[in-house]
Parts: sequence; C-alpha cells; structure tokens
Amino acid sequence: MKIDYKNISTLGALKSAAYKSQSIKDELRKNLRDKISKGEQTFHGIWGYEESVIPELERAILSRHNINLLGLRGQAKTRLARLMVNLLDEYIPVVAGSEINDDPLNPISRYSRELIKEKGDQTPITWLHREDRFYEKLATPDVTVADLIGDVDPIKAANLKLSYADDRVIHFGMIPRSNRCIFVINELPDLQSRIQVSLFNILQEGDIQIRGFKLRLPLDIQFVFTANPEDYTNRGSIVTPLKDRIGSQILTHYPEEIEIARKITEQEAQLDERQAKSIYVPDLAKDLLEQISFEARKSEYVDSKSGVSARTSITAFENLLSTAERRAMISGEEKTRVRLSDFMGVIPAITGKIELVYEGEQEGGDKVALILFEDAIKTLFPNYFPKIEKLEHKDAGNPYDDLINWFFESEGFDLMDNLTDDEYEAMLNSIPELNALIKRYQSEIPEEDTFFLKEFLLWGLVAYKKLSKRRFQRGYQFKDLYGSFISKL
Repeated sequence: MKIDYKNISTLGALKSAAYKSQSIKDELRKNLRDKISKGEQTFHGIWGYEESVIPELERAILSRHNINLLGLRGQAKTRLARLMVNLLDEYIPVVAGSEINDDPLNPISRYSRELIKEKGDQTPITWLHREDRFYEKLATPDVTVADLIGDVDPIKAANLKLSYADDRVIHFGMIPRSNRCIFVINELPDLQSRIQVSLFNILQEGDIQIRGFKLRLPLDIQFVFTANPEDYTNRGSIVTPLKDRIGSQILTHYPEEIEIARKITEQEAQLDERQAKSIYVPDLAKDLLEQISFEARKSEYVDSKSGVSARTSITAFENLLSTAERRAMISGEEKTRVRLSDFMGVIPAITGKIELVYEGEQEGGDKVALILFEDAIKTLFPNYFPKIEKLEHKDAGNPYDDLINWFFESEGFDLMDNLTDDEYEAMLNSIPELNALIKRYQSEIPEEDTFFLKEFLLWGLVAYKKLSKRRFQRGYQFKDLYGSFISKL
C-alpha cells in the first residue's frame, strides 16, 4: 500500500493510513520478489556475477538470512552490500527523537514507549529515507564492545541525575543505532574473538547485553559481513559459533573474461571529461590493460592468495590516459591516441596493488610489472598475428623474416616518447615490411587502431626474442637481436 508520508506526522495519522509494520528482512524479501517478478535488474553496475554471485545473494535475501560475502580484495563485496539499500522501501516511519529508529507501531526503547504512553496518537513521527538506512563498520583490532553494542555513559548519568542502575544512562553503540537498517561489518576476521562473541545474541535472539543491565532489545537488523579467506590464516578467523549463526556464506570471484573486466574498468575509472574526449583508446589497448591483471593472478612472482584487485586495472587505466594526456600537452596537441609505450606509465599503479612472493621480491616490483606486461603481449599476440613457436624448423618459412631482416640491415629504429602524432605515424610508416604485415593479417582493423597495432607487433617480436629493445632516456630503440648482441660484445 502506498503511504503519503509527507502528510503523516503523528502516530494517529499513521494508524489511520493503515500502515503495517514489517521486519527489514521481510521488507527486502518483498521488494526483491517484486523486482524479480517484473524482470528488473536487482544489482545495477555489477558485472560478471549474473550467473554466480547474484542468484546466491537473491536466494539468501529471500530466505531472510544474514549474509557473509567471502572473497579476495577488489571483488565488489562492499558494493554488493551497499546496493542492497535499493531493495528497501523508500521511507519508513520512526518515532521522533528515538536513538534507535523505533517503529511507532512497535517501539522497543524505553524512550519511545514512555513518549507514546504520554502523548498517544499525538506522538510525533519522522520518516527515514532508504539512503540513511545503511551503516558500515570496518573491523579493526581496536574495535570494542562499547563501539558496537554500547556502554554506560557517566556524563548522561550526571546530567540526568540517575544512578548507574538505571538503563537510561546507557549510550547505545553502532549496532542498536542501526535498528531497522542494513549493518555491514567489513573484514570480519580482523575483529577480535571476544568482540565476535558479543554478536552471538544479536544474530540469534536479536537482543543485546550491556554490562550488568537486564536489557532486552529485539533489534531488527539485516547483517552483511565481508571477509577475505586469506585473513583466516594471516590475521584472525571467524569464530565457529558466529559462522554457525550467519545464514548464507557467498563466494565472490574475479572477472573470468576480458570483456567483463573492461566493463568494470570503464564504469569505475574516474576520468576527467577532457581526457575522455581528447584521448582515443584502441580496443587492443583496453584488452592489453586487463590482460596484465589476468597474468598477475597466475604469475609465479605474485602471491595468488592475496589476490589482484579489480582496482589494479582501474587505476592503471587512469594512469594510461594521464600518460597520453601529459605527452600530448608536451607536444602541444589537443587530441592524441594511446600508444603502447604509454603503458610504461601504468607501472606505479601495478606495483602498488600486487603482493609479491619471495621470487618476486628478488626481481623487484618494477621488473615484475614489466614481466607481466610482456606476458600479456605474448598472450594476446596470437589473436592478431601468426603464432611464434619456440622451436622452428630451420627451413620453415617465417612470416616475420622480412621484417627481422629489415632490422638486421638497418642501424636500428628509435621511437621517441614525445613525438607528435604525425611524427609517430611517419616513423612507423617508414618500415615497409611492418606495413605489409599489418595489411596482410589485419587489413580490416580501423584506421585509428593501425599504429597501436604496428607498435604492438614490434613489442610482440621483442617478447618472443625475435628483436631486441633498449630503453634510453627519451624513448625506445628496436634492433635486430643478434646485432644488438654483437654490439654489446
């Protein structure tokens, strides 16, 4: 039934409107049923979970369960919890002045019961919007029972001239204040075991215990916990009786396809409007950026248990566009295209997001980032050009022989960082054999992607040890592999 909340400000008016109270879990269940029945999307902006996480989450809500989202960092656990707010009613009535969002038709605090007893149908009520019904607490070792549940407030006792035996001297913690709301505890294993124990009664019986008070508050809360499985061994664990009281544990995961990862990155990247308009990013560049994270998740240098957050690709994409933007400003151009050499600007975004194992520490973060970048090129290379085998018959024809011979016969090819787009294109067009390979294998590629693909081909030949590449102060030099070796001798 639709309630005209704007014209209802007293308990009597609320009763006249035939408003019916319901628990938050019933409220979520009802609204979810409506959305599913109408074929509406329930969790907007979440990609890759359509057939895995979201159905499990919907089943948990329909079952009225408290929920634990278990997964590595950067898997949208908190985002999912926040989106549950959209399944709440737009407004709910609250007794005016109540610390714990008392339902006017079913008050549980002493304050609200006494106010209703005194004023009856004239008891003032206010309306709480769904956006104000989300509470979040990061579990840290210094969190106390007083923070979450509450404690005796000596100042309140002195001001009201009450003894400590009176329950009106209690200062409520975050959980009672989130009554009739969604309450999220992030990184639950980081919460000390004795603090986790204090949640037992709330999850099972719905009441709280504060010191020696005989206080029973049947709180109405939808709990959502998030946890990282690595925390179970590194920093703490979820105590078994608490796990037993959490209705559903749902496993999250990273994107399994580059297309999904690209959607997430493009949605979450914080771009300046001018960047979006003035910098063109080829599809191959977007795929290559995401492939770096895919390579990191299976790399022998990266701690797989720690995970590689989706934020790695997001911040790397922001860095990539900023690198291209800075280059364009230096060369005095209004617009530009992303170049493969611009990817060197994403290294700080990668090194700060990955945890290295011992072998990775020995290599160093920057070098591991370059290895991941090279591995990403090698993975995508066969999608565009003939695969290069490690072992080749000496008489077998190689489609790259002409290009490699060009480098063998030349003194090298220098590609400077801050070339204008015209100079950059002219440099790549100056290699006839490179143009021939693009025309032969990628003739239908959009013209604006051509030059990125040419540079990608050169870096791919370097990755497969067919050419050498050397970084100097202001650019890269590509040379024949053996010529480079001889020059070193």
